[in-house]
Amino acid sequence: MKTIRITAMKQVEHRDLMERFENELEEACTIEVGQSWIVENLRKPEGFCDSAWQTIYPFAMTLAYGGGDIYEGWMKDKHAVMLSCNDGFRPVSFYVEALD
Repeated sequence: MKTIRITAMKQVEHRDLMERFENELEEACTIEVGQSWIVENLRKPEGFCDSAWQTIYPFAMTLAYGGGDIYEGWMKDKHAVMLSCNDGFRPVSFYVEALD
């Protein structure tokens, strides 16, 4: 099984949607652009966002087991994928890649 690296590439904040629909939060997303995590044996990295992991996991599993070209030619690296978490207010874009 291949080791996977997840890197936070970009985060967007939709302030208009937050003001209109979101309740005040004590602590919103704590992921910072540039952070990266190593995934071994398909275990969620310690401290990684549960919601983002749910989005990323199926793709990480495919890459960990040697799959690739997930979007049929869309990615320059066939053993990587660009994904965003499902936070509609402040989505983070992640680069997920097989290392081995």
